[in-house]
Amino acid sequence: MKVRKTPMRTCVVTREVKPKKDLIRIVATKQGAVSVDLKGKAPGRGAYLTLAKKVIEKAKASKALDKKLKVEVPLEIYQQLLELLESAK
Repeated sequence: MKVRKTPMRTCVVTREVKPKKDLIRIVATKQGAVSVDLKGKAPGRGAYLTLAKKVIEKAKASKALDKKLKVEVPLEIYQQLLELLESAK
């Protein structure tokens, strides 16, 4: 049986390389629409984030997602990430 490679991605805030399934993807389309991509397959420029309150707050303060996605990330996205974190507990 062939062993499959685990896809690895880097968190834009912590710079930690983790398995793709352990991170959450935020995607921006060419039209500038930003959304949380739960399946990890949505088209557009993506950025990965560790799902932790400190990391989300740091991303918001440093505008790391804005820089990586090259668009202004609305506050609703950060709220949605915090809600996802609460529901995952």
